[in-house]
Amino acid sequence: MSKAEKPLILVCNDDGIFSPGIKALAEVADEFGNVEIVAPDRQQSAVGHAITVSTPLRSRSFMIDNRFSGQAVSGTPADSVKLAHNQLLNRKPDLVVSGINHGSNAGINILYSGTVSAATEGTILGYPSIAFSCTNFSEDADLSGCQDAARKVIGYVLNHGLPRGVTLNLNAPSGPLKGIRWARQANSRYVEEFEGRIDPHNRSYYWLTGKFQLLDQEEDNDITVLEQGYAALTPIQYDLTSYPLLRELENIQL
Repeated sequence: MSKAEKPLILVCNDDGIFSPGIKALAEVADEFGNVEIVAPDRQQSAVGHAITVSTPLRSRSFMIDNRFSGQAVSGTPADSVKLAHNQLLNRKPDLVVSGINHGSNAGINILYSGTVSAATEGTILGYPSIAFSCTNFSEDADLSGCQDAARKVIGYVLNHGLPRGVTLNLNAPSGPLKGIRWARQANSRYVEEFEGRIDPHNRSYYWLTGKFQLLDQEEDNDITVLEQGYAALTPIQYDLTSYPLLRELENIQL
């Protein structure tokens, strides 16, 4: 198969274009096709699906590890995928992958994650898309298990595709892969605290702290699957409509 015939795989993340995780994912993607990296030029964790509308976006070309061509974008993960789709790629990608994020994007983290949002943006644009995260926040975390999971999931999606509107979200513990289990998003939340402080100019500011709280009692959720040592694979969608309630309310006149 010639280089032009291979699938084009767009790789993005929210930790920034020079993070170890994005290089680890690009290495796996390279086994399946031609890789193009388009990602934020700096750390963009927890920006969710934010997009830049009040300032111009800029991109700079880089070679990553003298192996992968990359574009560093002065915006969010969602910006990066949009710009890649609209301006930066010579042809449309066959697959969008995002990660490997350093830190879990299971449970309620899905809502806040820039890594997941980059993949979701790919889905919105019509591409099969997958987000990958490792539960270990350390930059020198062992990502080998997540890479092995990525090989399995990328191979499956390239062969079978995904339903329109559905993104796959994979989270894996660090270290060797024990296995992959399908799981739903856990019912969870953060119990936040804002610690008040005073800066050197005697102005008040607040620092966010808090603890993750699992509210789920069943074992088929992504957080519990991860605690059991398995990678959790969750199909998610950006349609937030509550269809059961909509059906209950559709005959009510207000």
